[in-house]
Amino acid sequence: MISRENVHAALERMILSVSGWRGVFAESGSGEDKTELISPAHRIIAAAAALVFSDYLVKAPKEESVTRGSRKPLVLVGSDTRPTGRAIVEALIPVLLSSSCEVRYAGVIAAPEIMAWARSLAPESAGFIFISASHNPVGHNGLKFGLSDGGVLAPEETLKLIGEFRSVLTEENCTVRLEQLIAAADSAELQKVYAAGAGAKRDARRAYFDFISQVAWGEAPALASTLKAGLAARPLGIACDFNGSARTVSIDRDFFSGLGLRFDSINARPGEIAHRIVPEGESLEPCRLFLEELHRKDPAFILGYVPDCDGDRGNLVVWDESLAKARILEAQEVFALACVAELAYLVWTGVLAYDNKGNALTKAAVAVNDPTSMRVDRVARAFDVSVFRSEVGEANVVGLARRLRARGYTVRILGEGSAGGNITHPSAVRDPINTVLALVKLLSLRGGEGGPGLFELWCDLSDQAELYHSDYGLSDIIASLPPFVTTGAYEEEAVLRINTKDHGLLKDRYQEIFLREWEDRKDTLKARYGIHNWEAIAYNGMEEKRGISRFGESGKGGLTIRFLNAEGKAVASIWMRGSATEPVFRVMADAEGSDRRIERDLIEWQRRMALEADGRS
Repeated sequence: MISRENVHAALERMILSVSGWRGVFAESGSGEDKTELISPAHRIIAAAAALVFSDYLVKAPKEESVTRGSRKPLVLVGSDTRPTGRAIVEALIPVLLSSSCEVRYAGVIAAPEIMAWARSLAPESAGFIFISASHNPVGHNGLKFGLSDGGVLAPEETLKLIGEFRSVLTEENCTVRLEQLIAAADSAELQKVYAAGAGAKRDARRAYFDFISQVAWGEAPALASTLKAGLAARPLGIACDFNGSARTVSIDRDFFSGLGLRFDSINARPGEIAHRIVPEGESLEPCRLFLEELHRKDPAFILGYVPDCDGDRGNLVVWDESLAKARILEAQEVFALACVAELAYLVWTGVLAYDNKGNALTKAAVAVNDPTSMRVDRVARAFDVSVFRSEVGEANVVGLARRLRARGYTVRILGEGSAGGNITHPSAVRDPINTVLALVKLLSLRGGEGGPGLFELWCDLSDQAELYHSDYGLSDIIASLPPFVTTGAYEEEAVLRINTKDHGLLKDRYQEIFLREWEDRKDTLKARYGIHNWEAIAYNGMEEKRGISRFGESGKGGLTIRFLNAEGKAVASIWMRGSATEPVFRVMADAEGSDRRIERDLIEWQRRMALEADGRS
């Protein structure tokens, strides 16, 4: 039997955060290993996760977890296409059954799909466990937990679960207890769960299809017909590189084809992971080449997307008419385009209206993470919409949006601009279908007798009416975005290896260095970039604290230095934070304008100061 010490060693190598619990589950310990086998220690870890979640469901207040009177809590289980998923399932499900839970297992399923399925069963469904490490390499795996509100657990609830999880694994006889729970599951019940998997998957797909339609059209479902008419007049084709992800067995093809979109794909077999999982940079190159091939055969194909392994995130490639070739969009561009589309959609449907002075009559907001480019602030300003920021982490952004809605704000779109993709309310998770649909709406909901279309509304509200023409295309829409240059989250310059474990201490040291450097550089920054002043901002969870006097207050959260021009307007920023899902420290620079030299100067400066604070000048 595996020793408790081995389990603890495996646990210490995992990252447990509100964004998910992740580690290398492959038996060999290699993050790139495609084996189906997990280590004995990770089998115990998976069993412990099932135990603490079942206990959580039983103890949760009625409004958070409905156990259907005297019936057992229902737990939905699914995984992405990582090879180790099945071995984790085989440790989880027996413990759930031994803990008096009812279990429905759908096999391979996309993250937005299992969440829509959970939502569809409310108030019956007690919760779900989703097995995935999102964009991490193939040998990694992990767990996410949620309830029937259709999203992952709130940050404060996840932290409680982490505490219980660690507590269980410190018990003297934890390995014996957990192995006994695995063995105690009724074999007939276990086989019944697996045998019902195909039916569970059908139910999940049906729930997801219905829900994504609700998300797409909001309060105006009849507008689907308007979009279909626009697509009939101007055909549009979508390319997808599934990269063997969970979306290979989801609704994408059926949903897009049902709208009248042309659809084609590569790497469409489950588990056919053909290249790096994270949908950034080089990972989008196969889709770019595929889109060019399709466009040569059928010019209607102008848009492509690549999801990550769990299918909750997708970044885009587009056919750029101005370049006469396909190109990869940066993650920050993708999110900004989605914001333009969904805010314009609020105006088009009448949800967002204005008085005769151009002031919004509806209190609306966009919720984003702290490294989201200020390009989104410029987009939102055109619509007279507020922008609020949280620390990195989808759970933080979703929680912030819920808080804003409780304060009376309409929050149609939210997300992590640094990662691309978007969350469209009432969904509580990123979804590439919604990202693609945002651009489809911009292209297909055009002006006519009923009034201006989405792109025309954006051009008017952003004081760019001269950019609009009736035969506009994707390159025109992209060119209309406020110009910003931002460090990509997966660029080499964005990633540091930091030795200092206490990030609050690191940032206190960084503050001393920054203040010294500011005195040395402020005249050059003013003359070269129009930077006159700065402000430090800390982001912890859903809290933003502006004007902090001590940088270490941000702790393990995000720290932004925002640079101001002579009028006090923010025109650039630098940012830092240790990743909660990977063993790296991320830095970023963001600068208004199209001159990349500004961003390059700022990111080099940021890297140098961070490394000096870590004791490496």
